[in-house]
Amino acid sequence: MQHSLADLRQRLADQHYVADQGLAISLFLALRLGRPLFLEGEAGVGKTSLAAAAAAALDADLIRLQCYEGLDISHAVYEWDYARQLLELRILDAAGALSREDAHRELYSDSFLIKRPLLQAIDPARSRPAVLLIDEIDRADEEFEGYLLELLAEFQITIPELGTVRAKEPPLVILTSNRTREVHDALKRRCLYQWIEYPSFEKELAIVRARVPGASARLAEQITTLVQSLRRQELYKLPGVSETIDWVTALVALDRQALDPDAVNQTLGIVLKTKEDQESIRGEKLTSLVSLAVTQA
Repeated sequence: MQHSLADLRQRLADQHYVADQGLAISLFLALRLGRPLFLEGEAGVGKTSLAAAAAAALDADLIRLQCYEGLDISHAVYEWDYARQLLELRILDAAGALSREDAHRELYSDSFLIKRPLLQAIDPARSRPAVLLIDEIDRADEEFEGYLLELLAEFQITIPELGTVRAKEPPLVILTSNRTREVHDALKRRCLYQWIEYPSFEKELAIVRARVPGASARLAEQITTLVQSLRRQELYKLPGVSETIDWVTALVALDRQALDPDAVNQTLGIVLKTKEDQESIRGEKLTSLVSLAVTQA
C-alpha cells in the first residue's frame, strides 16, 4: 500500500471523500509507518466513512468490527466450531484410529476455527490487503481494550490451542471513538491520533457536492448554511455531516431545488434526532434560520 500523499488524497477524492491536509497526512503516515490510526470526533463527522473510502481507494477488503458493551473474544476474534468438533470426535472415537494427542491436533486445527473480524484481518492466508475498522471502541468494555494491545502493537493474536497467528501483510487499522468515555492511554500510545472537527462551510459544501451530485448548487449551499447555523444553537445533539448529506438527498428526492419553510419543517427529523431539539428550534427561530440561509447562500 505504498502511495504518495497527493496520490492518496486523489484516491480518496475519487471515492467522494473530502479529506483535509491534516487528516490525509495522518492516514498517509499510518500506511507508511504501519501504525494504527485512532480517530476521535463527534458522531457524523466522517470517521467511519474514512475507513470505507480508504478500503476502496486502496483496493482492499474492509473488515468492520462494531463495538458494543459486552463485546467478547468469541464475537470479535475467534471461536471454535464446537458442534463440528463434537461430531468429528465421535467419528474419530468410532474409528479408533487416532491417539489423544492426534485427536487434539485434529480438532483444534484451522478447519474448525471460526474467524471473527480481528482474526480475519491478520489471517496469514489472506490473498488481498485489508482495512480493519474497529468502530466506536469507546462503547466496548475496558477489558476488551486490553485484549487489543497485542494486535495493535504486533499485528498478531495468540490462540492458546494453536499458538500465535501473525499477519504476513499487516492491515491498515482504523479505530474510531465518539468519546462517550475516555479510551485508555495504553491503547492510544500504540496509534497515531487525529481529532476530526466539524467541517468549515467550504469543506462541508464540497462534501455535499461530492456525495449528492444531483443537488442544485443553490440547494446545496442553502442546506450547508442552515446546518452550520444549527450547530451554533444550544442543541442536545448537533447534526453531523452525515445528517447534512441525508437532508440534501431527501430534498432532492422531493424534487426541491431550493429551501422553503414547508420542506424544512417536514424533513427536520432527518437532521435533528431528538424531540427536545426539534421543539427548541421550530417556530420563529427556525423561520429566521431558514430565511438567513436563503439570503446568504
